[in-house]
Amino acid sequence: MSPLDLASLHEAIAAAMPDRECLVWRDRRYTWQQVTDRTRRLARVLHDHGLGRRDVATEPWESPHDHLALYLYNGPEYLEGLLAAHKARVAPFNVNYRYVGDELAYLFGDAKPAAIIYHARFAETLGPVVERMGRTPLLLQVDDGSGAELLPGALDYEAALAAASPDPLPVQPDPSDLHILYTGGTTGMPKGVLWRIGDLMTGPLGVLRRDGRPFASIEEAVESARTRPPVRALVAPPLMHGGGTWTSLSTWCGGGVVVIPDRVDRLDPPSLLACAARERVTRMPLVGDAFARPLVEELERAEPGTYDLSALRTIINSAAAISPGVRERMLRQLPHTRIVDLLGSSESGFQVARQAAGSEPFLPSPGTAVVSDDRTRILTPGEDEVGWLAKGGAIPLAYLGDPDKTAQTFVTIDGRRLVVAGDRARLLADGRIEVYGREATTINSGGEKVYAEEVEVVLRGLPGVAEALVLGRPSERWGQEVVAVIRMDPAVTPEPTDAELRAGCAAHLAGYKIPKAFLRTTESLRLPNGKADYATARAIVAASAGRPVAAER
Repeated sequence: MSPLDLASLHEAIAAAMPDRECLVWRDRRYTWQQVTDRTRRLARVLHDHGLGRRDVATEPWESPHDHLALYLYNGPEYLEGLLAAHKARVAPFNVNYRYVGDELAYLFGDAKPAAIIYHARFAETLGPVVERMGRTPLLLQVDDGSGAELLPGALDYEAALAAASPDPLPVQPDPSDLHILYTGGTTGMPKGVLWRIGDLMTGPLGVLRRDGRPFASIEEAVESARTRPPVRALVAPPLMHGGGTWTSLSTWCGGGVVVIPDRVDRLDPPSLLACAARERVTRMPLVGDAFARPLVEELERAEPGTYDLSALRTIINSAAAISPGVRERMLRQLPHTRIVDLLGSSESGFQVARQAAGSEPFLPSPGTAVVSDDRTRILTPGEDEVGWLAKGGAIPLAYLGDPDKTAQTFVTIDGRRLVVAGDRARLLADGRIEVYGREATTINSGGEKVYAEEVEVVLRGLPGVAEALVLGRPSERWGQEVVAVIRMDPAVTPEPTDAELRAGCAAHLAGYKIPKAFLRTTESLRLPNGKADYATARAIVAASAGRPVAAER
C-alpha cells in the first residue's frame, strides 16, 4: 500500500503551486488553493456534524467510517465531495443518478449513508427514500437551476460552505482510510467495493514513479507533480462510474487540471468537442462506441478547423469497446492522438491495455494474471486453457458487508492474494492476454463455450453494423443457440443481408460461434453511460422465440 493518501497529497500539491489551475467547469475556474479552501470548508461541515472515522474494522468487509453518498451529475461538487470526505476521514461512495426509488432505497440500505450531497433535481426521488431510512442523514442540496425546494432539514450546499471555517481539521487522513466504489450491478445487485485509499493511489490512480515504483515520500510525489507537464483531462463519462472518477483523481494526483464538460446530463458532441478545443485538453476518457461514434460523426460533419484539438494527445477508452471502423475514422480525424483501450473492473482497477485494433490481444498491467478454470493455480504463458483474468498487488479489501461474495471474488493462490472479477481470458505464449468477457455473457451451445464479446467484436467490424450484442437463446437442438441483436448504420445502404453478415463472421469465427439469427433493431444497444444494454437485447431475444434459425454448425 502506498504511504500516500489523497487528501494529504492534494493539500501538499496545493501548497507547492497554489495559483495553478486545478478545476474548470463552464465559467468557474478554480486554482489549487481555491479547491483546497472549498474542500476544507466542506470537510468542516461533515466533521462538525459528527462524521468521520470511528473505530478499527475487525473484518475486511466492515467499514470503520461514516459514509457520504454522492448523488450528483458531473460537476465541481462531485470532486469536492470526494476530496472533502477524505479530509474528514469519511468514506465517500457513488450513487447512480438514474436509479428510481426502490433501487435507491436498496443502495442506501446497503451503504447506510450518514450524509448525502445531491443535485436539487433529484430531491423528488430522494425525499421518499430518506423517509424510509432508519435515521435522517445530513443532507446537502446543490442548486442546479431546477428550482427545487430544499428537502426538510437539508442545507444549501454553498451556504453551508460559506459558513464553515477554511482551517484544516484536527484529524489526520491515513492511507488505510476507505474509498467505496459501488458496482453497476451487471452481475447481480450493486456491491460496495472497499478500497483503501493507499491501494487506490498505487492501483487505478497510478500515483507512481516513472519506473512503476511507489513514491517514497509525499515530497517526492509533489516534486513530480510540480515538474511534469500538467495533464488537462476532459472527463466525459459520468463520475458515478469508476473510470470517470479515477481519471479525475489521477489527474489531480499528478498536478493536472480536471475539466468538466459544459453539459452534464447527457453526451452532447458539439458541446463536448467545443469544450475540448477551448480548454486545450490533452487527455479525454471515453466509453466505447456510445461515446466515440457520435464524436467522430460530429468531427466528420463539421467544417475543417471548427474544433482545434491539436493539444489532445490521448484518448483513454474503458468499460466498452470501440469498434475497429470507428477507431480508424477517429484516428483519421485525430492523427496526432493515440487511443488506449483499458480493461478492468470496480474490483481490480485497470488490468490490461492495448493501442491496436479492437481484436488484438492486451498487454497485462503489473499484478495481472490468468488463473485456471477451477481457480487453484496461476497459468503460465502458452497454456491452452481459458481461465479467469485476475489481479494481485494493489487491490480492494472486500465487498461491504458481504463475507460470502468477498470469499468468492478474492482468492489466495500459492500465497498470492488475487481478485477474480469474472472475466474469461487466455494467457498467450508471448505474455499477451486474450479477453473474452464476463462469464455471465458466456453461451453454452452444444457443449461449446461461446464468449459473447469475441463475436461482438467481429460483428461491430462488419460494414453497416453500428452496434451489436450477442446472447444465448434456448434451443432444442443445441441447448442454447447464439443470436445477435444488431442496430444497423442508416448511412450504409443497402443494408447487408443475413447471409452477408454470416459470411463476414465466417471469415473470423468458427462455425459454432456464428449467430444463428440476426435480430435487427432501431433501438440503441448502449446505456447513456456507454455500457452494453443487455436488458434491451434480452427483451428483443425473448420476443424472437420461435423464429426460424440457420441449422449450420
